[in-house]
Amino acid sequence: MSGVLRIDLDRFAANLSRVREAVAPAELMLVVKDDAYGHGLDATVRRARREGVRWIGAFDVATGRRVRDVLGGDVRVFSWIAASRAEAAEAVAARLDLGVGDAELLEDVAAEARVAGALARVHLKIDTGLHRNGVRPEEWPEFTARAAQLAAEGCLEVVGIWSHIAEASDEEDDAARALFDAAVTTARQAGLSPTMLHLSASAASFARPEFRYNLVRVGAFCYGIRSAGGPDEEHLGVRPIATLEARVTAVDDDGASIDVGPLDGLPSILAGRVTVGTPGGPRALTASGSGFRVEGWTNSAPGDVVRIYGPGDGGESSATDLAEAIGTIGEEIAVRVSPLVPRIYSGE
Repeated sequence: MSGVLRIDLDRFAANLSRVREAVAPAELMLVVKDDAYGHGLDATVRRARREGVRWIGAFDVATGRRVRDVLGGDVRVFSWIAASRAEAAEAVAARLDLGVGDAELLEDVAAEARVAGALARVHLKIDTGLHRNGVRPEEWPEFTARAAQLAAEGCLEVVGIWSHIAEASDEEDDAARALFDAAVTTARQAGLSPTMLHLSASAASFARPEFRYNLVRVGAFCYGIRSAGGPDEEHLGVRPIATLEARVTAVDDDGASIDVGPLDGLPSILAGRVTVGTPGGPRALTASGSGFRVEGWTNSAPGDVVRIYGPGDGGESSATDLAEAIGTIGEEIAVRVSPLVPRIYSGE
């Protein structure tokens, strides 16, 4: 048997409660990009809805449609952007809240809303300096004036204003927030009345109350994945909800071979840098071909369980601990676990 990813949905619910407490009175938007950071979208959004989460951040339109299919019309689903006019039509049909960060997409969404005889819900994006997308500040007055015209026509509802911040330094983030506040003022002067303002993700939502406004987009912390180089899980009050397990397949004089399943290149990168949890305590992880070995664990037996990462209950590291060893972030470790690795849920 190859690896399995065990996901504790009760722990997920506890994390959701902790995040909502930390960001109150702002509302939580649970981000579920990349199949809920590799944890499985269907099970996580169902449990989130049971816990009272009303906003889901789906990143792309396809994911937003999937959330809508799973949960029905009882939640608000926000997709960052539509990549084409066809996707804009899909977003309107699925009643998604759609991020709009350029004039062409604004016209496409309005046109598709007219065709459908629907009211498209949009969140206008100002570029506050990160340059992912969004309308440049010098173009924002004209953009918001046009949005106001379309709203008056009855094909658009401008629900919100939003943006991203770099979270690289307080100074840069403060400058981005100043641009954001000015953009909201301009939008209101154009005649718009956005009800949802959202700028921050996990780290800033916890650390800087002034960035919360009335909606925050939080992904990693909800799954118990802390920021690399940031406060630990105990300080944040969240715990990893996933444990990646592998089983010993063979034992020799130097250690044990284990079968995790496909991990998209991680064995060769992590080898010699991290330890894993075994019944005999933490052990060094090495690579053999495209797989893993646990060095020095000669008293193991085929079928013994090794924890590659998890909450630490078995002596294993967290996903972010592994990430820090190779200079990346915990989310990258989580999303590299192939969909072919079975997800086993508790607490459904």
